[in-house]
Order: sequence, then structure tokens, then C-alpha cells
Amino acid sequence: MMSSRTDTDGSSIRFSDHTLDKATKAKVTLENYYSNLVTQYGERKQRLAKLEAQLKDESLTESQRQEKRLQHAQKETEYLRLKRLRLGVEDFEALKVIGRGAFGEVRLVQKKDTGHVYAMKVLRKADMLEKEQVAHVRAERDVLVEADHQWVVKMYYSFQDQVNLYLIMEFLPGGDMMTLLMKKDTLSEECTQFYISETALAIDSIHKLGFIHRDIKPDNLLLDARGHLKLSDFGLCTGLKKSHRTDFYRDLSQAKPSDFIGTCASPMDSKRRAESWKRNRRALAYSTVGTPDYIAPEVFLQTGYGPACDWWSLGVIMYEMLMGYPPFCSDNPQDTYRKVMNWRETLIFPPEIPISEEAKETIINFCCEADRRLGSQRGLEDLKSVPFFRGVDWEHIRERPAAIPVEVRSIDDTSNFDEFPDVSLEIPSAPVPQGGEIAKDWVFINYTYKRFEVRNLE
Repeated sequence: MMSSRTDTDGSSIRFSDHTLDKATKAKVTLENYYSNLVTQYGERKQRLAKLEAQLKDESLTESQRQEKRLQHAQKETEYLRLKRLRLGVEDFEALKVIGRGAFGEVRLVQKKDTGHVYAMKVLRKADMLEKEQVAHVRAERDVLVEADHQWVVKMYYSFQDQVNLYLIMEFLPGGDMMTLLMKKDTLSEECTQFYISETALAIDSIHKLGFIHRDIKPDNLLLDARGHLKLSDFGLCTGLKKSHRTDFYRDLSQAKPSDFIGTCASPMDSKRRAESWKRNRRALAYSTVGTPDYIAPEVFLQTGYGPACDWWSLGVIMYEMLMGYPPFCSDNPQDTYRKVMNWRETLIFPPEIPISEEAKETIINFCCEADRRLGSQRGLEDLKSVPFFRGVDWEHIRERPAAIPVEVRSIDDTSNFDEFPDVSLEIPSAPVPQGGEIAKDWVFINYTYKRFEVRNLE
């Protein structure tokens, strides 16, 4: 194929598509290079300004201020050194597989030179390209870079090779809320208040950054060593799995039952419903299809939705914590979808599981029309006056003991995670091409990241 353009003298210059493709890639590479230089300069200025603001503390002597400036300069130098290092799979030792998804796995790894333990999320590039998920996996990486606070899983590095994308994140040894709920069946209202409050704080924090998670569910609520929550899986906020692509939503009501994994049968009493949900829950979590149980009705409608969809999901999780199963679970996702869309009739509280009126009203106020949903107007401020949350210390909840303590025996304790005996421990990395240079797909350009505060720069 050939393309052409007209030069200034009127003559036509012909270029092959291959040449134009190479020119486009070169343009993107150069723009990326200089954009990164500007960004890094701005970040460095911000860090210095933050330091100088801290040094205004009148209790510090001038010599102490100078010492802190010197330490900061040394950290900046070390950070520049760190950024020049090329990280690869060979720098980490895989210890155990602790998670599995549609496009890859999560492994507990140890960095060979420092001994620090991380969770390594591996995503296969071929799947990302085939499923047109490049923008979505980029979204996850970008959110993890920007959302640097206590309610979000911290990412330390991201890098790539010819086969995979890699996210190196903090390891939270407490497991996830799905596993906790399967162990406990149901939670008391006191425990539910604690976990819903912490999840609300996490949701509010990402909304303030301008993000909508859109996939708030127990699987994505991780527990740290003290039993406190952190939010994960931000790639799904714009649809990393098939069940979160708009074409899947559009076709859900016409889908065949064989396309899905069953959730729980209906009609059933609450005990049998909870047992069925629990029995199928793990397979559902690791399937490529997923479940619509936690998705707000306005997301299905595809007529536009906002941050309020995350508050709906919180109400569904609250119901599940108290009842042992989510309110709309059914034999298959089509029926779940229909129940969600018909929530005014299907949101039912079984009399054999008594809960307080305060808890019931709170769930109803989460699972209702988007424009009057709890949290939709003023975010977290809406929740603070709700009777169910009476007594919550919103400012210091993370410093207080967790509702259910987590037992962690070592830095690499994985007892709170599922076993994955069918997944190879070896990380499926690509061989380094001759010459030592790893070829990058240009669509994944600028994916590499190193956090400034990497364990005090390792």
C-alpha cells in the first residue's frame, strides 16, 4: 500500500504504509520522551516545595533543616539512578500464585536484591490486544500512579516485556473480603458497619480524584496485615473483563444460559440460597465472564452513569454481609440482570434473617434511583448523618483495631488466599532479544513506572 502527499512545489511524494507507520511510532516515542521530561521536572519541583513547607516548622534548628535538605537531595539522586535501571521478571523470585483472572495471574514475589515482598500482577499483551483492552489496562496503571493514599493498593513499579505487562504492588496478606465472607457466612451489624464505613471512605477518596471504580465487589476489597481495607482492581473501572464491556451489557438479556456460570438457584429459602451462592462463588470470581450481581441498573441501561453507581454496589455488599448472599443472585446472569433492573420488586429482606430497621433502611437508600441514592449528593457527608453509621470515627477509623483481626505469621504468609495448583509458579516471561534490548509494543509505550517512595528507595 502506498500513500502520498503534495510537496510545496506541487509534486507528489509517495510513502509506503510501512514508512508512515514507522513515522507515527517515532512521533509518539519522541512526544512521550519530552512529555516525561517535563512531567518529571514538575514532580521534582513539587517534592521540593513539599519539603520546604515541612521545614517551616519552627521547632527545627537551621542545622536540622540543612540535614533534611541534604537527605532529600540524596533521595532524588538515588531515584534518578533507580529510574535508569531496567527492571524485569529476572529481578523477582516467584513464591506463590495468589490470584487468577481472565487475562493473567497475581503472584507473590520477592525482589532478589532487597528481599522485599510484593504482589506481581501479570497481564498477557496478546489478550489485551485481542480483547481491545489496551486503554483499560492503561487506566488501571494510571489510577494506581495517581491514587497514592491509604485507601488504595499502592503500586511500586510497572514494566513490560514482549509477552506481558507487569504491575508490582504492595502485598496485602489479609486476603480479600470475598474469602472472609465465605469463612464467616454472615457478619454482625457491628462488623458490617466497620467494613462498609471503610469501603465508603475508599470509594469517596477515588471519587475525589475524579475516578469511578464501577466494579466495587468483595473480591476487590483487600485486607492489610491489620485487617483494614484497601481498594484494588482499577482496570475494571472502565471494563477489563468481558462482563464489563458495553457490548456484553447490551446482549446480556439475550444471552444463552450456557454462556455463563451459575450463581445460586431461585426460588430458595435464605439458608439454601446462601449455601448455593457460597458453593459457586469461587468459580464465579475466577471466570472470564464474571457476575452482574453488584452492578448498578443505570450501568446496564448505557444511557450514562456517574459516581453514584459505586454507592449502589456498596449497598449490595452490605446486604451480602448481613444475609450471606447478594440480593439479586439467581441461577444465571440473565436472571440476575433482570432482577437488578426490576429492583423495586426484587430487593427483598427474608424474615428468617432479622436485621435492624436502621440496616435495612441504609441498604434501601443505597439500592435505589441514582439521583436520590445515599452518597450521590455529597459523597461521604451523606453517610455521616445516617443512623446505621452512628458512632463511626470517620477521621481515625484506620488507626483503630479492625472489626476482625487478621492473623499474619510472616511477611510472605499466604494462608488467607486461595490455592491455585493448576497455575504454574514460573512467570511466563519473554526471552531478551539478542543485543539485550527488549522490544516494546508502541501501543504500550510509557507503561513503565517507578514510585519515588519505593521502600525508601530500596
